[in-house]
Amino acid sequence: MLEQGTISIHTENIFPIIKKSLYSDHQIFLRELVSNAVDAIQKLKMVSRAGDYAGDIGEPEIEIAIDKDKKTLSISDNGIGMTADEVKKYINQVAFSSAEEFIHKYEGKSDQPIIGHFGLGFYSSFMVAQKVEIDTLSYQEGAQAVHWSCDGSPAFTLEESSRTTRGTTIILSLQGEEEEFLESARIKNLVKTYCDFLPVPIKLDGEVINKQKAPWRDSPSNLTQEDYLEFYRYLYPFQEEPLLWVHLNTDYPFIINGILYFPKMRPDVDVTKGQIKLFCNQVFVSDNCEEIIPQFLMPMRGVIDSTDIPLNVSRSALQGDRTVRRIGDYIAKKVGDRLKELFRDNREQYISAWKDLGTFVKFGVLNDEKFKKQIEDIIVFRTTAKLTEKVAAETPVVEVQSSDGDAWQDVTPSPSSDSAPSAPYTTLKEYLERNKERNENRVFYSTDEATQSTYIELHKNQGLEVLFMDSFIDTHFINFLEREYQDVKFTRVDSDLDNTLLEQDKDKEIVDPKTNKTRSETIKELFEKSLNKPKLNIRTEALKSDNPQGTPPAIVLLPEILRRLREMNAMMQQGTAEFPEDHILLVNTAHPLIQNLANLNQGSIIQGDGESSTNQLVNLICQHVYDLALMSQKGFDAEGMKSFVERSNEVLTKLTEQASK
Repeated sequence: MLEQGTISIHTENIFPIIKKSLYSDHQIFLRELVSNAVDAIQKLKMVSRAGDYAGDIGEPEIEIAIDKDKKTLSISDNGIGMTADEVKKYINQVAFSSAEEFIHKYEGKSDQPIIGHFGLGFYSSFMVAQKVEIDTLSYQEGAQAVHWSCDGSPAFTLEESSRTTRGTTIILSLQGEEEEFLESARIKNLVKTYCDFLPVPIKLDGEVINKQKAPWRDSPSNLTQEDYLEFYRYLYPFQEEPLLWVHLNTDYPFIINGILYFPKMRPDVDVTKGQIKLFCNQVFVSDNCEEIIPQFLMPMRGVIDSTDIPLNVSRSALQGDRTVRRIGDYIAKKVGDRLKELFRDNREQYISAWKDLGTFVKFGVLNDEKFKKQIEDIIVFRTTAKLTEKVAAETPVVEVQSSDGDAWQDVTPSPSSDSAPSAPYTTLKEYLERNKERNENRVFYSTDEATQSTYIELHKNQGLEVLFMDSFIDTHFINFLEREYQDVKFTRVDSDLDNTLLEQDKDKEIVDPKTNKTRSETIKELFEKSLNKPKLNIRTEALKSDNPQGTPPAIVLLPEILRRLREMNAMMQQGTAEFPEDHILLVNTAHPLIQNLANLNQGSIIQGDGESSTNQLVNLICQHVYDLALMSQKGFDAEGMKSFVERSNEVLTKLTEQASK
């Protein structure tokens, strides 16, 4: 026996802490031991390149072996190995990281990183093992193989070994409750989860069980479009193809590699939970990067690999870490750069992607000042204007940021020439420029194409362009736009009508000598009397149209300021904005129905015992016209719908009575 002693530790009885608290998941032990094995292989390559080892390093590999009879799990590598002195130094002194010391000695001698940086990884094995053994032979000429053993107490043994092959084997005698790690399927799953992209073959029962190649570490020029798509399918099986992606590769001012994908949005996707996988030197660390990625980029998917992200700190510490914040800013900038270039070079593809990404981009603009300045001029809105744009076939686009400076390389195939037409989109600046002569510095917008279709058609028929701001975030985004464009007035299509939509010849209306009132004034009084709603503001206007029958007989208008105040109050009280009683009913005096109604009213005769049947019909029609106008603004509750149906039936009954006479 070479030596017997106690492990040098700086905290009393550290092993219970290691067993219970080193990592939250016991399965992490395999990641740590395999990572150490990869380190040992990379170290051998480094000393060989430095000229400190002249022997044949052979083909690197890691072998995992299971012995169910002995209840042992072993991990072997053909790497650098250790001498007795190195075992004493690196194993017996807990938390002394051999990786750190080795990096300083051989800095610049290899393009492959050393994974370990903490020194506690090896001791994670005690979370699952009742005894841990190390059998190792150093690469150094004439070195003696040694065998180290520890049963989870501070006591250890170190003795000579009969091993003849260079490298290290870790043997774990598993605890009774940890025998799940004796199952091959369990080990394969853990290797796939944590070690799939490590650059060394990992074998189990002679079979290589890891992919080895990490696409994000490869040069973008070596990757095809299919490579990127295949990697996405591997990470997120059974999902639709991504819209486009960004390949990150930079080493200044921090080291970060990765591929980030823009997925198609689906209703079942939780956009508040990050789905980007975090790696450190190709070792899987976490399923999400919620503390690293800006919140508005949470829907993105893919991989980020960085040695500059501290992995052994709390989430709150991560959020406050300066480097982490800078990495988040960097990623947001690259996303902004990507969108700007796509907008400039392939607007069709940009619009195709915008349909899925627009809401989250707007969220980023509202919450990130730097990102806002980047992309504020490329925010697009669907429009009623008849533009000539077409949307390209949804071919994913790849854009890579090379390590040589900050230039972007586009390796995207050209879009199909037979792309299908789609609804046109425009920027706000383009809208203002296009409409500056007709309605300078005024924007007409719609928040609900279905319920506001009547108002949209009125604007379209008179050549007024309407923008659709109908995503759930647009209520807030309109306020942002008004702050950014303070000289521009934003008007919802149902808040008021532009003079362009109205006939302007009221002065030519004939005054009835019997009543000394114009027809418009008579119609207004008729509706006021029939509806009997003191808070309802009734206006009579003639809507301009070549086909009056195609216009609505009446529409409800909600003053912009009043509506917004109600919406804001409802939001603050976490409720729903109630439909205001003090709204406007604009009666279209040019519509044949309203003109017929006025004529019918003039012919009605008041009988001695009350209203005539004609007069009753007039009142019912006024109510019915109002109901129809309301239906384009709000849905009826159960009682309101019941009353509407009853009134409709009554109107039809009286009309049929009139027709049958």
